[in-house]
Amino acid sequence: MKIAFIGLGNMGGGMAANLVKAGHAVRAFDLSEDALARARDNGCQTYTSVREAVEGAEAVVSMLPNGKIVDSVYSADVIGHAPASALLLDCSTIDVDTARKVADAASAAGYEMVDAPVSGGIAAANGGTLTFMVGGSDQAFARAEPILAAMGKAVIHAGASGAGQAAKICNNMILGATMIATCEAFALAEKLGLDLQTFYDISSKASGQSWSMTSYCPVPGVGPASPADNGYQGGFAAALMLKDLKLAIEAAASVGARVPMGTRAGQLYEEFAAAGNGATDFSGIIKAL
Repeated sequence: MKIAFIGLGNMGGGMAANLVKAGHAVRAFDLSEDALARARDNGCQTYTSVREAVEGAEAVVSMLPNGKIVDSVYSADVIGHAPASALLLDCSTIDVDTARKVADAASAAGYEMVDAPVSGGIAAANGGTLTFMVGGSDQAFARAEPILAAMGKAVIHAGASGAGQAAKICNNMILGATMIATCEAFALAEKLGLDLQTFYDISSKASGQSWSMTSYCPVPGVGPASPADNGYQGGFAAALMLKDLKLAIEAAASVGARVPMGTRAGQLYEEFAAAGNGATDFSGIIKAL
């Protein structure tokens, strides 16, 4: 399949490479020349504009920084320029309202579109083990599933347009809050004189177990390899966690939902990022506790 891929950053670069490995012809675009060079090394054909990349494409995949950019790229350079038969898949993490707005504009122009944000981080993007949370019609999901499966281990239909984004921000609100609680517990355990490996061995098999502990432990040398073993570099940047928490808090306000734990997690990550740790993996917040 001829697939245009827009946005080749830390996540998009690996995702595009996996589409090539799956046998697709990937037409790639990014504003960064370095990103384009890496894409060429990974077997993509690169272009100097979005409109060139989407010309003749059977599908368009995007991985962009925020909702404003997604809206701009689709309204100005994808809708009306990609063939109307092309499937549009936005894998960015953005607000639900913008996801629905762009999907409505695409539908009005005759396109099928899904919002398909991801969970898993850079390692999963490179390894093709992402989880996709997909919003869109049953027909659009059926078309999108094999494309997304080439980049992930799980592709789940969350509901209508915008549902993928809703699932993503709710999931990451859990992740942000549980990571802080996990960090607090390890810091407290150490101050109480517990050996941290021993505490891990106990809690990972008890009611305190969570993904933040057993798959992404914030303590170096404890549990499976994680960014903590690499100076808290790589993985999922604290600035991105803060972005997702802000989206969740804004969404909660728009529907009158109370999210006190999510709100406090957002405040703590805002303080952590403001102290110069925006590029640090989000588990690195243990250093601030």
